[in-house]
Amino acid sequence: MPSRREQPISPTSAASDRVLGVIPARWGSTRFPGKPLHPIAGKALIHHVWDQCRKCRQLDAVVVATDDDRIADAVRAFGGEVVMTRADHPSGTDRIAEVARRRPGYDIIINIQGDEPLISPALIGKLAKEMVKAPDLPMITAANPLDPTAPEVNDPNVVKVTIDRHGRALYFSRSPIPYPRDPSVAGLRYLRHKGLYGYRRAFLLQFVRWRPSLLERVEGLEQLRAMENGAAIRMVLTDDDSPGVDTPEQAAILDRLLTR
Repeated sequence: MPSRREQPISPTSAASDRVLGVIPARWGSTRFPGKPLHPIAGKALIHHVWDQCRKCRQLDAVVVATDDDRIADAVRAFGGEVVMTRADHPSGTDRIAEVARRRPGYDIIINIQGDEPLISPALIGKLAKEMVKAPDLPMITAANPLDPTAPEVNDPNVVKVTIDRHGRALYFSRSPIPYPRDPSVAGLRYLRHKGLYGYRRAFLLQFVRWRPSLLERVEGLEQLRAMENGAAIRMVLTDDDSPGVDTPEQAAILDRLLTR
């Protein structure tokens, strides 16, 4: 008998609580071409991400969204499902939105970055459950604490976020935020943004109709487009500090870790 996430969608099924996990994957990365298929501990990076997603019981289905036949062939070879998308998408979010248009039976879309090989299935599920509980919530994401002395605080490849008292994002940046003018102030903390987003389907389709915003273009962070257009982004705090893979050097470190 097929599992819950493998059940076919009836045309009359309500979409409000159905959750689709989408892993966007592209070949052409400036810093790391071919990253999705880079081998780590005997498996392609995208395969690690897929395996983590399949452990999440809150996802009704999981697909990899790509425009590259090499990635598609590799995903199908390990048993994954692929949605081939256009090649001219300016961002991963636009690629996700194309999948959402083609899969109208899902009202909640979870965007799992293809470079988070150790992403927590429980964290993915937490975002999905929060979206199901709050039908008016347009967007959600997650962050984990960073040690104030950690090198990641000043690493532009590590995105930081600061939040308000109600658990909503105030700003995302590649720079340290808040700036520690007085490091002795009690309660100073840094939060690393994790590559994981949840969207209400209607909001996602609206999001990609907005033009890239000024702050988004300056920082190179798509979520700032949502904020500049007045959308509230719910933050889920987690102790999961699993590393992302942005560079070949980080991939080598993770390979050694997982091999051990």
